[in-house]
Order: sequence, then C-alpha cells, then structure tokens
Amino acid sequence: MQPATGDDIESEGAKRGHNNSYSSGSTYVIEETETQWTSWLVPMFVVANIAVFVVVMYINNCPKHQQVGPDGKCVAKFLGRFSFEPLRENPLFGPSSSTLRKLGALDRTKVVHDHQGWRLISCIWLHAGVIHLLVNMLSLVFIGIRLEQQFGFVRIGILYLLSGFGGSVLSSLFIQNSISVGASGALFGLLGAMLSELITNWTIYTNKAAALFTLLVVVAINLALGIVPHVDNFAHIGGFLTGFLLGFVLLPRPQFGWLGRQNLPAGSQIKSKYKPYQYVLWLVSLVLLIAGFAVALVMLFKGENGNDHCHWCHYLTCVPTSSWDCNNVA
Repeated sequence: MQPATGDDIESEGAKRGHNNSYSSGSTYVIEETETQWTSWLVPMFVVANIAVFVVVMYINNCPKHQQVGPDGKCVAKFLGRFSFEPLRENPLFGPSSSTLRKLGALDRTKVVHDHQGWRLISCIWLHAGVIHLLVNMLSLVFIGIRLEQQFGFVRIGILYLLSGFGGSVLSSLFIQNSISVGASGALFGLLGAMLSELITNWTIYTNKAAALFTLLVVVAINLALGIVPHVDNFAHIGGFLTGFLLGFVLLPRPQFGWLGRQNLPAGSQIKSKYKPYQYVLWLVSLVLLIAGFAVALVMLFKGENGNDHCHWCHYLTCVPTSSWDCNNVA
C-alpha cells in the first residue's frame, strides 16, 4: 500500500476457500503514515505445510504395508512410496491414519494419558490428504496474506498458532474416539479475527453493516458444513472463538488522526490512541481468553470429557441423518 491522503479509501477483504468462499468488502480511511507490511510468514506457513505433507507421505510408504494389507491397492502407484492409501481407507488421497497418529495427529488418549501435549500443536501441521491440504492452503493464502499485509507477521503469526492451539484443546475435550489433523482451527481463527477486527475498528469503516452481515453469513455457512461426519467442527469452533477474542486484543487500529497528530494544531490533537470502547473490548477479551484457556486445559489434563458437561454439544460436530450416522464421532 502506497502512502495515501486522508480522503483515500482502500478496499479491505479476503476470499475464503475453506469448504466454500467468502469475501469482505468493507472500506476504511487510510492515514498518510499508515503503511503496508510485506507478507512472508503466511507463504512460509504454506511451504511448511506442503513440506510436512511430503515427509508424511514418504514415511507412510503405502506400497510397503499394502503388500500385506486387506484394503486394496495404493492409489497412483507410479508415485512409488509417495502413492496414496486406498480410497476406502482415505478418500482424500493421503496417508493412513496410523501414520498420522504416529507423526503427531491429535489423539486425546495420547495427550491426556501419555502426556503428549505437543500434539495440540503438531496436529495443525498435518493434513489427511491432498484435497485437505489444497483447500486449507488456498484458504490460508486468500485470508492470511491480506491480514499479514495489514497487521504484520508477529500479530498474524500469534493469531494463527494460538487459534490452532485453541481448536485442538476444544477438540480434545469433546472428540474421544478418533484422531484429528489439519490447519482448519487456525484458519477459522483468522476468520474470527476478521470479524472482531471489523467490530473493534467499527468507526473507521464504511459499508460496515454489509461487511458484518457477509462475515456472519460466512461463519454460519462454514460452521454448518462442519456437522457432517469426519469433520472436526470442535476444532473449527475453538479456533474461531480464540481468533475472535484475539482480534480484539491484537488488531485494534488507532483512531483516525492519531498517526498524524503531530501535524494537527495543539488544541485539536487527539489525546488517546484508541477509543474507550476499544480498551474495554481489549480488557474483556483478554480476561475471557486467559480464563477460557485455563479452564479448558485444566479439564483436559484432568481427563474430563466435555460431553459430560454438555450433553447436546455432540450435535455441534455431527448431526445424524438418514444418509449418515454419528456413532463414532464423540
């Protein structure tokens, strides 16, 4: 973004490719001293996820274990040890669940009883298959690069990692019988941060009602798509809530006129960097974030099952229909 005058506006938005697409078209006023960061962390995250997937496929080595396996032949055998598991085992063109579990997939039993808390982070770098990886990385590029350009790599990096961690924690509390992998919780965190960023910086935006409506619809649609089997909607919800609260903490913009206050007459200079409601949102969100993580982690490592405290919550990740059941979800 080149330096602009106070009358300039810049379109702010992002397109989302995780399960579906989204965009936010709100505009905000740019001050002369506001600059744009160069995005490098998000591309590095993309490269790292792809590299990890390649390593996972190399270790998986489908032809070796399928020689004696009952599930059929490997897919794309011309890839050698990088070929995919039979589609009846993994329809996303990826490794076996045993390989993912061995390399760091989120497994409640191993986290709680084997004290492998590192899986709460490692799982967000693993993906179940090429389709899973492609969808998540496209989403990360569309939303992450734009946010990093606006707010810098430190804040977006913290948002991404903590949102992924928050998604893993909530998933571990409720998902008992299956493993979970993927960056979806972190991506939902970025989406949640977009929503809270719009709210906390409400006064500097135009078209804000339309932007808010669009984001709310996008959130509702994406969460609704998570009620089908084999989709860890608890990771989505946990990541979204973490990112939503972190957005109030990390992404408030100074009120208009603050950055150029030295050029204003002495009597008209702005005395506070942020508006009062931004300070209130910052404090409340920080308290809720710390309290939420503390309670959730204590419950998790005490071995408590979240479903015992919320008997209807299992419907948040799977709703049984005539087309599928949810017997093995929670």
